Amino acid sequence: MQTVTLTDPSSPVAAQFVPEAGMIGTSLTDSGTELLGQRRGLQAYVEAGKTMGIPILYPWANRLGDNTYTAQGATVTLTPGENGVRADPNGLPIHGTLAAYPGWRVTAQSENELSAEVDFEADPKLLASFPFPHLLAVTVRLADRELTVATTVTATGDTAVPLCFGFHPYLRLPGVPRSEWVIETPPLRHVLLDDKGLPTGESEPWEEREEALGDKNFDDAYDQVADGAAFAVSGGGRRLEVHFHRGYPAAQIFAPPAEEVVCFEPMTATTDALRRGGYRCARPGEPAVAVFSIRV
Repeated sequence: MQTVTLTDPSSPVAAQFVPEAGMIGTSLTDSGTELLGQRRGLQAYVEAGKTMGIPILYPWANRLGDNTYTAQGATVTLTPGENGVRADPNGLPIHGTLAAYPGWRVTAQSENELSAEVDFEADPKLLASFPFPHLLAVTVRLADRELTVATTVTATGDTAVPLCFGFHPYLRLPGVPRSEWVIETPPLRHVLLDDKGLPTGESEPWEEREEALGDKNFDDAYDQVADGAAFAVSGGGRRLEVHFHRGYPAAQIFAPPAEEVVCFEPMTATTDALRRGGYRCARPGEPAVAVFSIRV
């Protein structure tokens, strides 16, 4: 598998992506210092879908509440272990079907930019789990200490394509104890989850805040994320920001106490929206674009 390295023309920030392993971002460095959580590494992602770095969660982010869903007039039954479907500990389909998917095609590449795409219509296994013909394209660009990830979904048939995907950037501040990390979040709505990680239907306001991560455990869902909203983690003279530029009205914050990572996950819809509704669509003739960035 070829690793593509992007370099910032104006800074010592660099990034790496592996198109043949699901277009995953495997590294983001500043003067050689790694800022992404490596967790079990790329091989575990390829072999078992164990996430690391910056994986795409597609066509749904986080989990679905059952192995069956109905969307845009199509009823689909999913089988964990088949057609890219993986199950969480409760047996629920999690993080879509493109984990380490090898069928990405690079369409453009330069020193600081990379574009690749997947044609869902060309792969029966992809359509079996998500029967909406479309082209998925991701462009990543590194400039001015900022890694920008733009995703475009273009319907190629006469059916609208549900937008329920997201990304899972694992951020870390090397050399600084997790307990000293400070996280910043914008005004949001906190979506309450049950013991399976599914929305209960209840929510509560979440005011803009700045707080020490300490020994807190986050695996929390949010919506009403405004375009342009920013999340951040800082400590030891370093600051990482995740900007939700457009198309990501939902988020998950993930920060398990046993790991030196924090994730601000941009999502195009809340968890289980593919089953519950409340998602936007890429309609024929109207490509949908979603953009987020990580600023070092």
